[in-house]
Amino acid sequence: MIRYMSPKEIERKSFQIIKEKLGTPDVPEGEIEIIMRVAHATADIEFAQSLIFHPQAVKAGILAIKYGKNIITDVEMVKVGIRAKDLTQFGGKVICLLNDNEVVQIAREKKITRAAVSMEKGVSLMEGAIIAIGNAPTALLEVCELIKQGKIKPALIIGIPVGFVGAEESKKKLRRFSVPFITNEGPRGGSAIAVSIVNALIRLALKEK
Repeated sequence: MIRYMSPKEIERKSFQIIKEKLGTPDVPEGEIEIIMRVAHATADIEFAQSLIFHPQAVKAGILAIKYGKNIITDVEMVKVGIRAKDLTQFGGKVICLLNDNEVVQIAREKKITRAAVSMEKGVSLMEGAIIAIGNAPTALLEVCELIKQGKIKPALIIGIPVGFVGAEESKKKLRRFSVPFITNEGPRGGSAIAVSIVNALIRLALKEK
């Protein structure tokens, strides 16, 4: 009975089921790791398989982690879910500016989302960084604008915002850029998915350490 199974046993059994359901997809090994982690986080194999990867996404993400680059998140929920202890082995930091006093003030004055303002505030931290957006479409739209203006050059953008307003549009804009990305189509997304992608990349980086 599951009530008598240890957490490790449950996780092992879960991944065994995921592997059986995935079969042998014809995608790179690094992408498989991410797809499996997303499937585990969502219990949705079909959604996990719908992820869209820039050809250099996984490599760029692993290198950014190994070089100790920042991971910038749109919301605290993404930040707290990332395996910061493992990340510190490489010298990296997870940063979320959503509750920064200046961000709060500017968002209030301009009557726009704090998530969008936090991306503008974080420009100086984004060189070679991973930007992980799992909640706010306005954050991803702001990141796309910053790229368009040549203000930032992140290593990887994980763009998985959720919602019926702006999420699909922001993901379409992201896919037009040459910057490495991991995203999906449509309104589905969420913080747990962004977290699982980042943590999968951290695990892959640890394997190469």
